[in-house]
Amino acid sequence: MTAPDTGSAVSEASRVLARVFGYDSFRPGQQEIIEHVIAGGDALVLMPTGGGKSLCYQIPALVRDGVGVVVSPLIALMQDQVEALRAAGVRAGFLNSAQDPGERRVVEAQFTAGELDLLYLAPERLRLEQTRRLLDKGRISLFAIDEAHCVAQWGHDFRPDYLELSDLHERWPDVPRIALTATATPATCAEIAQRLHLEDARRFVAGFDRPNIQYRIVPKDNPKRQLLQFLRTEHPGEAGIVYRLTRAAVEETAAWLVDNGIEALPYHAGLDARARAAHQARFLREDGLVMVATIAFGMGIDKPDVRFVAHLDLPKSVEGYYQETGRAGRDGLPSTAWMAYGLADVVQQRRLIDTSEGDEAHRRRLSI
Repeated sequence: MTAPDTGSAVSEASRVLARVFGYDSFRPGQQEIIEHVIAGGDALVLMPTGGGKSLCYQIPALVRDGVGVVVSPLIALMQDQVEALRAAGVRAGFLNSAQDPGERRVVEAQFTAGELDLLYLAPERLRLEQTRRLLDKGRISLFAIDEAHCVAQWGHDFRPDYLELSDLHERWPDVPRIALTATATPATCAEIAQRLHLEDARRFVAGFDRPNIQYRIVPKDNPKRQLLQFLRTEHPGEAGIVYRLTRAAVEETAAWLVDNGIEALPYHAGLDARARAAHQARFLREDGLVMVATIAFGMGIDKPDVRFVAHLDLPKSVEGYYQETGRAGRDGLPSTAWMAYGLADVVQQRRLIDTSEGDEAHRRRLSI
């Protein structure tokens, strides 16, 4: 595939930014990444939640010839992402296990006819040979691997199917790849590069300062009461996320908030898929809901007006804490990251580390 002329591609990227997405200028770091991928280069991008990662592959997909194939780990969010793109005039579709055969055939026909700009796939779908044969029938402009930290074996969102993505370059050597994440230590970044065969990719690390988020930690003293006071006095009627460590704590906290007049929903992996999807859809589309959740919730959530993220338990890592709190204030307006902390949290985390899967080296990394 021939890359577009650099000068004209840069101009077209700016036009797409304004015409399709309604922005007058790029956010810090975006333009350099977009130009690199349009020119056909591979990229590994570390950019904070709310920093505009999606445009770094959406705009090159619209400028380059062919269809941008986006690997996304969250089936429940694909429909929302595709609907938002369609509303902006982008020809987007998705293939996942939630569709019936008829729906999949329509999208497959659109792809082979060149009637799509972006095609979203779950990693489980992309690993199927029938999907790969389908992709061979069309022209691919790029591969975007979103939430790339999922490839790290001991990452908090490990997905084994992501490991199958390492052979994309071998099957489609002329198609640029861009892997994106908001959470990666140097060790995780190196693992992503190694597992996806992106060792030679250009790395882009954006500034991670989120000046609109105020970070506060308070000593634990009846934490649910403290949370209720925080919500009533600082964020009445506003949307936010409350993270708990266990499913039981999620259910208990959500019910307690409802009993005290706060509209709250639970979200954890123990709920059936239909309930999770319904709660997630309500949170995205309604104003003022509080989602009480384990870390199973939040990755890829595109809700700009989350005004607070609260933790009633100590997060598993600083890296995880940064990503979780980064879901607040994606619209750039003032927001709060609030955490109630006590010594018992340290004891609980130590117990979880000592009983976790993995070898001694893995447990030692968790303890740092």
